[in-house]
Amino acid sequence: MNEFWGWGEREGERRRRVLWAWCGRRSKNPRSGDGGSTLPTPLALRHPPPLGLCHLLSRYLDKHISVTMVIVRSMLLRSMRAHYSLGRRFVSNDGYDHAITELNKMESIFGEAPSRGAFTPSASKEPQLGSPSVKSQPKLTHVDSSGQATMVDISSKEDTKRVAIANCRVLLGPKVFNLVSSNQIAKGDVLNVAKIAGINGAKQTSSLIPLCHNISLTHIRVDLTLNKEEFSVEIEGEATTTGKTGVEMEALTAVAVAGLTVYDMCKAASKDICITEVQLKHKSGGKSGEWSRKQ
Repeated sequence: MNEFWGWGEREGERRRRVLWAWCGRRSKNPRSGDGGSTLPTPLALRHPPPLGLCHLLSRYLDKHISVTMVIVRSMLLRSMRAHYSLGRRFVSNDGYDHAITELNKMESIFGEAPSRGAFTPSASKEPQLGSPSVKSQPKLTHVDSSGQATMVDISSKEDTKRVAIANCRVLLGPKVFNLVSSNQIAKGDVLNVAKIAGINGAKQTSSLIPLCHNISLTHIRVDLTLNKEEFSVEIEGEATTTGKTGVEMEALTAVAVAGLTVYDMCKAASKDICITEVQLKHKSGGKSGEWSRKQ
């Protein structure tokens, strides 16, 4: 019984005591008007729960109530309660007033029905109906409808000025940083050699990346700066053109090749050098317009 109504052992015992005490209470009988017991104690004691509850409900609702009716109506009560807030009484405007009145009477005797989760496992929750929001998914431009790699046709695009800026960081460590800053690396001037390598790398981007267009660059800038606090080399590259497609890959290739050149020239002094944070910083021009990385 406790499991059926969702009561704990202590709460179930308390409610049983109240129920049996109520059964023996003297009150006015609305049917006979004789002021006798609504349900005499001997009658209640002769019928243990849930049969005793049926006799109690029969007198209270003035109609015969079977065990099956109690179970079915309690299940209906729980089902209807799932669609309303727990603190709100049932109301109806569509012809079911009588049934809802009886359910409210049952609720006044047994209290509020336990939550739906007390009888059904969490895995069997009803799905929420509703139209899902449809969002446009980004598509890969270098893959055709059959899933094959392809070079994008840009012949229909208009020529616009396009600029891209990328950056990169090379972590040297204290020992190698001191050698680079004092120009004591055996291979020569690390920063100048890496700068030239970055410029050459930007011009060779279409040869290194197979689906990248061969772009006529109008400007390439590669700057390398020593960072004493991080014992690193900060690299920034910029590529500019006036054409039909962007120059993001050219800027990224410039800083990546410059970083690799720093590593190559310093690897004899340390193998712990790390090239990190190769990323696009800013771009402008073209259909997507201007974009900058958030700090």
